[in-house]
Amino acid sequence: MIGAIAGDIIGSVYEHRPIKTTDFPLFSEGCRATDDSVLTIAVAAALMDGDDFAASLRTYGRRYPDAGYGAMFRQWVQSDHAGPYNSFGNGSAMRVSPVAWFADSEDQVLELAARTANPTYNHAEGLKGAKATALAIWLALGGAIGAAIGRAVGDATGYDLSRTVAQIRPGYGFDVTCQGSVPEALICALEAESYEDAVRLAVSLGGDADTQACIAGAIAEARFGVPASIAETALAYLDDDLRSVAIRFRDNYGMRMGGCL
Repeated sequence: MIGAIAGDIIGSVYEHRPIKTTDFPLFSEGCRATDDSVLTIAVAAALMDGDDFAASLRTYGRRYPDAGYGAMFRQWVQSDHAGPYNSFGNGSAMRVSPVAWFADSEDQVLELAARTANPTYNHAEGLKGAKATALAIWLALGGAIGAAIGRAVGDATGYDLSRTVAQIRPGYGFDVTCQGSVPEALICALEAESYEDAVRLAVSLGGDADTQACIAGAIAEARFGVPASIAETALAYLDDDLRSVAIRFRDNYGMRMGGCL
C-alpha cells in the first residue's frame, strides 16, 4: 500500500502538467497526497477494523475534503444515503491495493476488490479496473513474473497488455476512465525493472499521472518492494492520522507472501 501512496505523491505535480519523460525529480515542490492516498488509506482502515467500505470512504472523504475528488464523488461523500452512480472512473483501481495484501485467496482478492469499488464505481468497467489491479498485486506477491502477470490479468479482463510503454507514450493523453488508463498503468508496472522505474514510466505517459503512478506503484511494490528512502519520504507527506493507518497496515500485512517494504 505504501507503493500506491508514494506513486500518488510523486505523480501529483504532473496530473495537470503532463510530461513525456522519465527524467524528473521524484519528490519536488508541490507534491502532495491526493484523494488516491486518502481513499487507499480509507480502504485499509476498513479492512483492519472490519468497517463497511462505503462508511469508511465517506468518513475519510469528509475528513479530507480538499484532497482532489471528482465532482460526483464529492456529492456522494456528502450524502449519507446516496448509492453507487455507475462510474467507470479509475478511482476504483487507485484505492484497491490493500485488499491484495489482506486477502487469503485469489477469490477473496477479487471479491474484496469488487466490494471496494461498488459503493461508487459499480459500472462493469469500474469493477474490472479494481479487480485487474488487485489481481496483479496478488500474483506479484505470489512471485509471478511480469509476463505471467500480464497474461493472467489479460485473460481475466480482456485488457490488451501486449503493448509497450514506448508504443503507448507518444499518442497518449489524459484519461480518467478505467478502460483508458488502468491497462496502461499495469503495463508500466509489468515492464519496469524496479519500483522507481515503474513510477517514472507511469508519470511519463503524460496522462492522469498521480493515479497511474499510484496504480503502477502499488503493483511494483508487490514485485520489487519500495526503497526505504522513498517510503519514508512519502510517509512524511501524510498527516499523523493518515500516517498511523498506513504504518499500522504495513506492520500487520506488509510482509505477507514474500512482499516487502
